[in-house]
Parts: sequence; structure tokens; C-alpha cells
Amino acid sequence: MDADDFPTPDVAVDEIEPSELKERIDAGESVTILDARMESDFEEWHVDGDSVEIANVPYFHFLDEDVDADLLERVPEGDPLVVLCAKGGASEYVAGRLAEAGRDVVHLEEGMNGWARIYEREEVSRYDGPGDLYQYQRPSSGCLGYLLVSDDEAAVVDPLRAFTDRYLDDAAELDAELSYAFDTHIHADHISGVRALDDRGVTGVIPEAARQRDVAYIDDLETAEDGDVYEVGEASVETIHTPGHTSGMTSYLLGESLLATGDGLFIESVARPDLEEGDEGAPDAARQLYETLQTKVLTLDDDVLVGGAHFSDAAVPADDGTYTAPIGQLEAEMDALTMDEQEFVDLVLSDMPPRPANYEDIIATNLGQQTADDEEAFELELGPNNCAASQDALTGD
Repeated sequence: MDADDFPTPDVAVDEIEPSELKERIDAGESVTILDARMESDFEEWHVDGDSVEIANVPYFHFLDEDVDADLLERVPEGDPLVVLCAKGGASEYVAGRLAEAGRDVVHLEEGMNGWARIYEREEVSRYDGPGDLYQYQRPSSGCLGYLLVSDDEAAVVDPLRAFTDRYLDDAAELDAELSYAFDTHIHADHISGVRALDDRGVTGVIPEAARQRDVAYIDDLETAEDGDVYEVGEASVETIHTPGHTSGMTSYLLGESLLATGDGLFIESVARPDLEEGDEGAPDAARQLYETLQTKVLTLDDDVLVGGAHFSDAAVPADDGTYTAPIGQLEAEMDALTMDEQEFVDLVLSDMPPRPANYEDIIATNLGQQTADDEEAFELELGPNNCAASQDALTGD
């Protein structure tokens, strides 16, 4: 059923904004959620957290005239219970039925679509280069991006199209003009914002190494080759070709202090190697990733921070709230970084999670081979990123 097709319940229920729900979860408050989406949608992705209790009872169970005792037994008690769905229509209806049955309920405004619009900016306190560095975090998908601000200039790395205005507004808020928008590679889990920002007067930059993938618009943007350096105020952005996750994967060393590694290396795992050439090409890509990590990343100073383009539920943020960690710490904690090549390849290929939702359409859109309007693009990228080689952390015991 479409959200507009649900009848208005007789009992009015209050809404809770996604940002308020996120604040409660971050604060460690006890949160109880009833997810009224279909089971397959729930299993693919849902709101999570250490203090979250969540149950899944699809909305259609509440369409009968009476909400009986057996159904109520499947619904947890909350203070209040937060009911959510995809867009907010079903959850308002379900919450109303539960309110009629005497439950203390609210429903999540705009549902999981609203949850996917949360986009937070955290300062990277351990950044030691010129200016200031911020990490963008999208909790619904684990997407990360970076905003470097020095003097009156700014650059963003791995921007999302859905937040084009946000980058421009944030730069202005920080008394800077957004000069560059860099992509680390052709993304498989979200629609890139580089072209949208380029259309707004920002210089869009993609890796020259991505040319081999037949990027339709590559000659309309600047391309960054290995060793190229861009100036952002007093800070430098150095291009380092780091293939493995994709053949064009490129990292950017920001202010000589943080390596924005895209999907090559995360603070809890390494990249999966199968999204460009599939299972057949994955072993060669894994070997390429091993060489990249050993010769391009681990040769940097131990105190250089690593900041990936994603984080998973297994990632533990640093004290400043960012998903960043020094190279030396990762080398000490992640056995994959000290294995020999064959051990590494075997590990990376052994436990890859399902591929990102809609990844083929997302890749085609990011290559410029097909188009999607803003709403279609937003819908395509809903769900988890799954760009790491393992669903579990490769750090720790």
C-alpha cells in the first residue's frame, strides 16, 4: 500500500523527528522500536544501537478490524514505543491502532527515508594539518565524507548528491568557498555529488585511473593522477592511486595528516574486491589491494590518520566521535595488514557480505551511463553500504 492509502486512525499520535531519535540513541537512552516494514526490508537494514530494542511486525497485521491479544504480545512496550516504516504513512496508521489499544506510542517522521536524511558533521580533532578537517557521517548507510577548510577555501571528498546544498552551506558557515569536490572512485553504494557540485561552480575532480571504466563525463571534470597535488588555502591535497577495491581507487592525503582512503581501507576492515569485475576478478583485485596497502598506505608515517568512505556497525569511533584511526594503530590491531599475500587474499575472499543494494544501477549512474532524478537517486542508495570485505571487524581478538 502507498502511504496515502492508509486510513487516518481515530486516535492521533505524535511524531518523533529522526534527529531526535538519533540523539536519544547516541546518548545511550533506552529506545524501543517497532519496525512495520516487510521482513525482507527489515533484515536488509534497520535502526540499530546498543540501547535499542527492536521488533519487526509488518503493517498488514494491523489491517484487520481488531488488534487482538496475540498480535499485541508481539509488540514490545516502550516509553514511548517508536513505530516506523519506509515513509511514515504505515507507521502513523499502526501507531494509531496501538494507541487505540492503550499503548504509549509515537511514529517516526518520514520513516526510514527520514532516517536516511540524517547527515552529521564532526570535527577531526587529531587532524594536524593546516586549517580544520571535518568528517561527514550518514548513519543510515555508514557513508563518510570529508570537508577540509583552510583560510577561505574548502574541499569536500566523497560528497553525496543528496546533500549537495549542505556542502555549500557548511563551507559558507565556516567562512570559506567550496573550491573542490573529489571522488575517490566510482562508488557502488551511493550516487556521487561531484557532478552536481561541479554544476554549482565547484571544481569536480575524479581519478584519472577511472577513465578505463568508460566514465561518460570524464572530460567534463578535472582528473587527478597519482602524485597530483591541489592547494586548498594553506593545506595540500595529494593524490595517491590505491587500486584494489576498484582499479581506479584513489586516496587523498589531506594536509599531510589524514589519508582519505575511500573504500580501500576502513578503521575496522579492508575493502571487498569484487564490485568491479565480480567473483571472477576478485582474486586479482585482492592481490592488487594487498600490494597497495603494503606499498602505498603502510609506508606512510604511523601517526597519519586513516579515514575511509564508510563505517559499519562493527566500527568503534574515536574519542572525537569520528571514524578515524592512525595507521600505526591499525597495523597493530588488524592482522590482515601484517599477513603475507596469500593469507590476505584467502581472508578477503572468505567472508564477503552481500553486495550493496542496487549496486549495478548505482555504478551505471555514477559512470554516467544512465540517469536518475533526485528522488530516484535517493531511493537507489537506501540501505547498508557493504563495501568492506567482512561483516565483522578485522581488528581486535
